[in-house]
Amino acid sequence: MHEHLVFLGISLLILGYGVFSGWLSKRNVSGPMIFTAVGVLLSPLVLGGKPIRFNADAVQVLAEITLIIVLFSDAAALDIARLRQHWRLPFRLLFVALPVTIIVSTAVGLRFFPNEETLYVLLLALILAPTDAALGKAVVSDKRIPETVRNTINVESGLNDGIVFPVLLTVLAMISSGSEQAQSGWVGYITQQILFGAAAGAFVGRIGARIMHKALEKGWMAHQYANLAPVALAIFAFYFAEFFHGNGYIAAFFSGLFLGNTSARLRHRVELFAESEGELFIMVSFLIFGLVFIPATYTYWDTNALLYAILSLTLLRMIPVILGFGFMSVDMPTRLFYGWFGPRGIASILYILVAVHTLETIEGHEKIFAVASLTILLSIVLHGLSAQPLAIRYARYIKKKKAY
Repeated sequence: MHEHLVFLGISLLILGYGVFSGWLSKRNVSGPMIFTAVGVLLSPLVLGGKPIRFNADAVQVLAEITLIIVLFSDAAALDIARLRQHWRLPFRLLFVALPVTIIVSTAVGLRFFPNEETLYVLLLALILAPTDAALGKAVVSDKRIPETVRNTINVESGLNDGIVFPVLLTVLAMISSGSEQAQSGWVGYITQQILFGAAAGAFVGRIGARIMHKALEKGWMAHQYANLAPVALAIFAFYFAEFFHGNGYIAAFFSGLFLGNTSARLRHRVELFAESEGELFIMVSFLIFGLVFIPATYTYWDTNALLYAILSLTLLRMIPVILGFGFMSVDMPTRLFYGWFGPRGIASILYILVAVHTLETIEGHEKIFAVASLTILLSIVLHGLSAQPLAIRYARYIKKKKAY
């Protein structure tokens, strides 16, 4: 009965939110906020019954598909030629601020959670490292915000999950060093995962893009399949890499990167899919977050967890960003703007599921996953509420600055 109520709730939620989505967005109420809240209402916390396990088959399958779509569509949206022209700001965020954030977050985490193993605290820092532009959609879609700022936020959000993911896999391999995969050495295993995954993804993306591009030019492909075929290619790249013992998620990212930079037409099709069907997967993932994550971890929320979560969203993110720009001509309000809009969302949720799937349990380290869940929840609310007001305020600042 409980499962039927959940499916009924999902269908009514998608219908209701779809009807009122524009009205809600004007009132600073985002989709992730609504879907997470309804997930909590449908969870055993409210309806009773047994908590749904992190590693339930349905949860894991949805997580895999969603992460494949997110990595593929983010990579496909990256125009390498354009990125070459405006690479300095994203480069600073990705290769200066991001590593510093991970290192500092791990160091602070060890002080807050001294009973946790170092690798698990590092795992927490990695789970919370990727940013999610979707939680600040009002920022990246507001034309009053300078295009350079919006593009930089988009590029950071699109690339940082792909950068962090191999490191996450490495840490998970080190933690599960007693597994069969790691008995021969986790370094060799993770190198194989990354190299084979990247090679398989690049091969599938390049060849698949050429075939589909020719099919579009010749009129062989029906219009309705032009959006679906690239995403099917991403899923194929995942399993192709896994067959050759590479990492499927890395393959999905590289297949999107090669497809998007082989054909602008196909890149546009992927963007259309991500804005519609892909959005559905992402919103359902937020629903699962409220349905599964919060009931499983809320009992481990305490003062230390709350303080660390707040620090993760503020100082541990903002100070590395401010310092990361160095002596570049980026004023302090803009640095603060970049620093605050580093919300934690879908990538962090999916990373938790990948971690639980790899480690098979959270027992003994519930606090780590509880802190991650609390941070994501705070980000959903705080970044959702602040995106539009701060975007308006920053746009006014830019306008006033240009007037002088």
